[in-house]
Parts: sequence; structure tokens; C-alpha cells
Amino acid sequence: MLSGKRNTALQILSLLLLFLHCQASSHNYHFVVKEATYTRLCSTKEILTVNGKFPGPVLQAHKGDTIYVNVQNNGRYNITVHWHGVKQPRYPWSDGPEYITQCPIQPGHKFKQKIIFSEEEGTIWWHAHSDWSRATVYGAIIVYPKRGASYPFPQPHEEVPIILGQWWKRDIMEVFEEFVRTGGEPNVSDAHTINGQPGDLYPCSKSETFKFFVDENKAYLLRIINAAMNSILFFSIANHSLTVVGADGTYTKPVTRDYITISPGQTLDALLLTNQQVGQYYMAARAYSSSPAVAFDNTTTTAIVQYNNRNATPFSSPPILPYLPYYNDTNAAFNFFDSLRSLANEDHPIDVPKNITTRLISTVSVNTFPCPNNSCEGPNGTRLAASMNNISFMDPTTTDILEAYYYHISGVFREGFPDFPPLVYNFTGEDLPLILQTPKRGTMVKVFDYGSIVECVFQGTNLVAGIDHPMHLHGFSFYIVGRGFGNFDQDKDPLNYNLLDPPHRNTVTVPISGWTAIRFKANNPGVWFLHCHLERHVTWGMNTVFIVKNGKHNKEKLLPAPQEMPPC
Repeated sequence: MLSGKRNTALQILSLLLLFLHCQASSHNYHFVVKEATYTRLCSTKEILTVNGKFPGPVLQAHKGDTIYVNVQNNGRYNITVHWHGVKQPRYPWSDGPEYITQCPIQPGHKFKQKIIFSEEEGTIWWHAHSDWSRATVYGAIIVYPKRGASYPFPQPHEEVPIILGQWWKRDIMEVFEEFVRTGGEPNVSDAHTINGQPGDLYPCSKSETFKFFVDENKAYLLRIINAAMNSILFFSIANHSLTVVGADGTYTKPVTRDYITISPGQTLDALLLTNQQVGQYYMAARAYSSSPAVAFDNTTTTAIVQYNNRNATPFSSPPILPYLPYYNDTNAAFNFFDSLRSLANEDHPIDVPKNITTRLISTVSVNTFPCPNNSCEGPNGTRLAASMNNISFMDPTTTDILEAYYYHISGVFREGFPDFPPLVYNFTGEDLPLILQTPKRGTMVKVFDYGSIVECVFQGTNLVAGIDHPMHLHGFSFYIVGRGFGNFDQDKDPLNYNLLDPPHRNTVTVPISGWTAIRFKANNPGVWFLHCHLERHVTWGMNTVFIVKNGKHNKEKLLPAPQEMPPC
């Protein structure tokens, strides 16, 4: 009898522990997308927000957790939300890019999204992935180590998200619709922002400048996110160095720098040691823009690192501005990118693919299409475009690619994205023939067998306006094994690859007039978007889709579709 009671008690205890585990590892969030009134730069307008907040709410999880986000669209426009850097193993159904893995959530409708964390650890983020809504619809995701585990660096005194963005005085949808209609470049932003605020150097902004209060001789973990639409940014803090310990949801070897470079889509975890004289110090960010032919926002956003003053007397001197490299300092930008290495230790091992089975080289180009009567606002009356391997991507409109693939719906996309540039020329040469500027239009995808070991080289070109391109791949992180200027040499350049401790990221910056090589294992079945994270280039078509087929075993197959997906 006692044995039976003991067994019953053990069963109850087991169920209780299971319940507590489920409670700990599965969270529910509610995102209400709605317009809210915000004032910046002396003017007021309505912007699209989540829960009325700009930036939006922070999502928190531990490594390996699953969370659910109920997205209710109470705004005026269609919306989707992407969980940037979350691999979503076997479950692209909640990945978010409009017409790629789902139809948009229409006004008045909702979609419960399942977010499956796996290998990610550190800072990643979420943002809208429809039209230009992500200008204001974004926020941080913090993925802590597994419960009971710790950081591979000293526990910081405090952690703070630092989200870099852009602000337009005009309604962002008006900016978007105008440049799509005219075929020209979009208006540049009126300000860069730190945590939603432009900072002291802009009109009507000083009183709202973001302030970060610190104590002396403490270590603070800055979770830095570049949510800007079209700006690669330099970032620095006056009189302080930053020790980078993570990038794009993975750990790096610690590297201490006076400034960082961060492209749209990228995240960095950096330790700030408050070892300076008590006072106020600006943190600041401004654009890195390498092409003289491309207009950009050349303003500088600031926030303030303010030491807690035990004397409680006001600081008499203004904050000090930090050093930032000049706008077009390509060497400075890539000197930082090249300084990052995977942690690659016993607790955080890496597995750099060696035996490549699939090689892919893709040009990334700015292009033009002819316009009737030369009536558009691109060069010589053309319409600006962009492409990968000379194909300017066209979004489907009747259904999304994932559902078309899953349910075998024909006519939505075509296989056969080329493995090699269909036009071969001196990609980084000057004065390239105008005939090369016009790409083809299409919804072309690349299909991989499950388990393929992939090397992909992104080759920049000087067509129309050569510039840097931050390329982001959904569903994967990849190893950045090589980079160089000029044209990629298939025989010589791989000899200099870093196959020992390359950085493991989800967004890589292709240099102006140069190339970058990445490697990954295609072991995540589904439909995954690949695109430049400069929003104007996404709009123009610098995109494609990678489809990874199912493997042989159940755990290598795409999970079933949820019962309700947003309809087109």
C-alpha cells in the first residue's frame, strides 16, 4: 500500500516537474500591430508599431526554447513579422517574409507564430518583412544560455539593447510608394536613431536623447542591433573601447576595438568597461557608404553614457564625441569585419564544411530597366532595379512560395537559379557596357538536396553603382570563409580561406568591387529567403530563394503546415 502511494507521489512530482519545465521553456507573447503617434525632429506623425512601442518589445528566451507570438494586425496595411537569425528547424511556416513563406496578415486578422530556437545564443532580432514596414516595426530578441549554463565571458553587471535605426519625417509608406512608382532612388532618411531617438545633434531632440546610466568600473553587455533600412553604420563610444564577444546569435573570440562596423540585419554583443573618469560620454553612429554615386544619410546619431555621480552635482562640461571612421573608409569597415573569429573552443565547437558538394557563384548587382519615353527617375530615364546572377526577383502575388512548394502548386516559381553568372565580364571593371545593366525578371529558386555541403560566393559588380551588400540567408547561419577585392579567382582565392575559426553569421557584407565566400550544410528542409538587407535593394529584386528538400529520416523532413495560415 505504501509502495503504491509512493509511486503515485512520484508520478505527481514528475508531472509537476514536466509542467514547470514546459512553463519555463515555452512562452506566449502578444503583438498588436497598430498605428501610434510619435514626435521626432520637430514634427509629429503616425507610425506603425507593435503594442504602441518604438522600438518594439524585447523577446526573451533560453537556448532551445520554443515561444509563440500572437500577431494581431490592427494597422492599415498588410504585415508580416520575421524572426531574424532564428533558424526555425524544419518549420519555415513562421519565418515571415511576405509571399515567400506566408501570405501577409491582412488588417483585422491575426496569425499565431511558433518560434523554435535551436543553436542561437546571444542577440538576434525581429522585424516586419513586408514592404517598408520594418522602418518602425522591430525589436530585440535575447537568447540566454541554457538554464544552468553561463556566458563564456564574465557575467556583466547589466545588459542593454542598443538598436540603431533610421527615421523619415514623411510617412514611410509614402516614401516607399513614391520611389516604386517613379523608378528612382528613395528619399534618404532625415536621421539615424539609437533606441528610437536621434540624439543631441538634431533639432528638437536633445531632451529625449537616450541615456544609459552606469557605475564606475563595471562591465556592461551592449546588445547592438542594426535595424537601419539602408545604412551600414560605424558605432563608437567616446574614450571607451568595446570588446566584441558575440555576433548574430553566436559567440566570438573576444576582440577589443575603438569602433565597430555593423550592417543592416547584423547584431553584435559587446562588453563596455566603465573605467573612465566620472562624466558623460557620447555613443554615436554614422553611415559607412562607399559609393560616391549613391545618396545616403550623412547625419550622426548620439546617445549618452552617463556615469552615476555620487556627488549629485550636475556635470559642467558637455559629453565628448567619439572617433568614427570617415563615411567612405572601406579599409576601416572591413578591418573590423575581418577581425571577428568564431570562439571555437571545447564548450562552443564549430564544424566548418570541408567537402563541398554544391558550388554557387552569384553576382549581386544594381541594374536598370528601360522606361517608356525615358520617363522614370533612374539614370537616363530608366527604372532602377537589382539582381542576383542577372535575375531581378519578382514576388509571387497569388500565393507564397512555401505553400506552392508544399502543396505542389505550379506556376508560382521556377527552379533553376543559375550556379554561375550567365554573363561573364570584368565584374568590377570601370565603364562597363550599358547592355549589361538590364537583367531578366523572374521568380527563380535554387533547390538543394538535403545534406548538401554548400559554398556560395557573392560577387559584387560595378554595374550602375557598385556598393557594399549585406546578404542575409533565412533558416541558416553560415561560415564566412573568405573575402577579397576585385573578381573572385576560383583557383587562387580558396587557398587563402580561413577554415579554422571563421565567423559564424547570418548576414555577411560583400565589399564594394569585391567578393565574399560562405559555407553551410543544407540540413534545414524548407523554403528560405536569401536577400540583400539594404531595403531598397530588396524592393528592386536582389533576392532569391533556397529550397532544401526533405531527407530520408523523419527528423530530416519539413514539419506539417499549421492549421491556419494567412490567406492571400
